[in-house]
Amino acid sequence: MAEMAVASSSYRDRSVLVVVGQGYVGLPLAIRAVEVGFTVIGYDLDKQKVSGLQAGKTHIDDVSDADIANALATGRYLPSESVQDLENFDVAVITVPTPLRDGAPDISYITSAAETVGRSMKPGSTVILESTTYPGTTEDVVLEILETESQLLAGTDFHLGYSPERIDPGNETWTFQTTPKVVSGIDKASLQAIDTFYQLLVDVTVPINGTREAELTKLLENTFRHVNIALVNELAMHAHSLGINFWNVIDAASTKPFGYMPFYPGPGVGGHCLPVDPTYLSWQFERKLGTVSRFVKIANDVNESMPMYVARRVQAGLNDRQKPVNGSSIVVLGVAYKKNSNDARETPASPLIEELLSLGANVQVHDSHVDDYVLDERIERVELTEAILTNADAVILVTDHDDVDYERVVSLSDYVFDARRRLDENLTEQL
Repeated sequence: MAEMAVASSSYRDRSVLVVVGQGYVGLPLAIRAVEVGFTVIGYDLDKQKVSGLQAGKTHIDDVSDADIANALATGRYLPSESVQDLENFDVAVITVPTPLRDGAPDISYITSAAETVGRSMKPGSTVILESTTYPGTTEDVVLEILETESQLLAGTDFHLGYSPERIDPGNETWTFQTTPKVVSGIDKASLQAIDTFYQLLVDVTVPINGTREAELTKLLENTFRHVNIALVNELAMHAHSLGINFWNVIDAASTKPFGYMPFYPGPGVGGHCLPVDPTYLSWQFERKLGTVSRFVKIANDVNESMPMYVARRVQAGLNDRQKPVNGSSIVVLGVAYKKNSNDARETPASPLIEELLSLGANVQVHDSHVDDYVLDERIERVELTEAILTNADAVILVTDHDDVDYERVVSLSDYVFDARRRLDENLTEQL
């Protein structure tokens, strides 16, 4: 088994890497691997996405058109939708989505990717799962599929492991390369091979014994955030009812140099992690242990209620101004789930807008970062012209992108509700 481990120098010199999925996780990995010398097959079933990459066009913030052009120019980056291009790879990394379906994990993309990868394997290959999933997926699901499709034995004929993705879209400090990378394998040889691979791509690797531990690490990280955001969201709602400025409370608590970490309330949670990952954890606990994760359930309830709460606060603000929501013109600023990102997956803006529409509001949205946000036919996408702002009965700041002139927004608007604490609290209503 030891002779199957691959030295770092040989990885760089000869290896073909397949990255299954060219989205927010897979594309940064693929481009970085090209930079360090790999030949990379960026495999994706989305024909439009593959065509765009082949033409040098990006679809995420963390990778630029220039990055893709440089990768293509090396002759070592091939965006592809053809399984034939996957043959005889050295390393394959699976970075496909893991959504929820009716409240339960859907790992069909993982199983499909594993089948595709398994049919293209050769002895000595290394396969790594990066998709967020419940503990046990790598060894209980992926391993069996790979062995069945390849007719090879895991740990004897090929390496297998798990490394949780830690992509934070739009974060210029903690990038794919600079964020420590947790790595694991089904055995020592697999761990060594996978650690060697990632040492070429990132600044720091964190080896951990056991793929289940690595899978749970990812869920712990995001459940920690989810629960703490729910805590401050609930406290913010109660504090408002008591006439307490909760933002000032957070500021005061943040001066404590130990035993406290600040989290901030907002209009809800979004993205590929927080609305999904904690439920993977709770689902596995219930399936395997017969017990429900009470923290996750409560956090889900609180965070999912925030868009409705924002809508009710805006409704109350309009009532104070003797205006009904029904028929009012409301501008929603930002539909991405986080600032300076084009990522609108699971964005809290969607349920907020749906609630405003159900109340009879005329909703307009502005977000220069998000091009592919699917709008209800009742919604108009607008620029922040003087006419739009002065005619709006309410403006709701949902996502505080840096490319908006907020002083102008406040000066021209009659009523602004700030769900992000970006604006002057003396001139706006804050969450």
